[in-house]
Amino acid sequence: MSAPVLQVRGIGKSFGRVEALKDVSCAVRAGEVTAVLGDNGAGKSTLIKVLSGVHPPDSGEYLVDGEPVRLSSPRDALARGIATVYQDLALAPLMPVWRNFFLGAEPATRGGWLRRRSAKQVVVDEMAAMGIDLRDPEQPVGTLSGGERQVVAIARAIHFGARVLILDEPTSALGVRQSGVVLKRVVQARERGLGVVLITHNPDHAHLVGDRFVLLQRGRTTGEHLRADITRDELAREMSGGAELEELRHELREHGA
Repeated sequence: MSAPVLQVRGIGKSFGRVEALKDVSCAVRAGEVTAVLGDNGAGKSTLIKVLSGVHPPDSGEYLVDGEPVRLSSPRDALARGIATVYQDLALAPLMPVWRNFFLGAEPATRGGWLRRRSAKQVVVDEMAAMGIDLRDPEQPVGTLSGGERQVVAIARAIHFGARVLILDEPTSALGVRQSGVVLKRVVQARERGLGVVLITHNPDHAHLVGDRFVLLQRGRTTGEHLRADITRDELAREMSGGAELEELRHELREHGA
């Protein structure tokens, strides 16, 4: 088993009196999909922000290539190859696909002129590598399907050197067909050697593409499993707190309730 590219150990994060994360651990390896599952309020959003450098943890360790680091911003994370694709995608719907792809990092000549032709070709090639035939890079990104917009954001992160790709609920607002498009691209990113963190509340999608699963409940890690060790139904049951419910039923039966 390869060493983790990114790892957090015993992470804690509080906001005032609210303890959002407590003693959370997970590891991300190159060429693997680590699926982090939990219902609303489980702590997934806070964990994303810690991993992506938005919030520093209050306790625990954050390691990159085995070395402890402290990120002060998402820019620090990007500099270390940790890219996050959020649900809102940070895309400008009315701007062309190619401008969205290079937004803030437009290629220019020494004289400062924008290299439009080469930039458009890069976008067409990168989208093709992700299985999307982009015939017109000038079309507004808002005219693409939800799944295709997700692919633009994923391809952009990979092009700019991501080693770890964190995906925030990438299929939550998509139908079955478009979810399939995104999940195929997640597999492609894994095959290209990236470590992928898939944040989701959907055990079906997680089990389809995940190599390992980390379960969160109320800000804590409640389980970690390899794909070979857990079925989809078991994953769904554990994610929904089925084990806790069974334990509660057992205790009630013992007390004659």
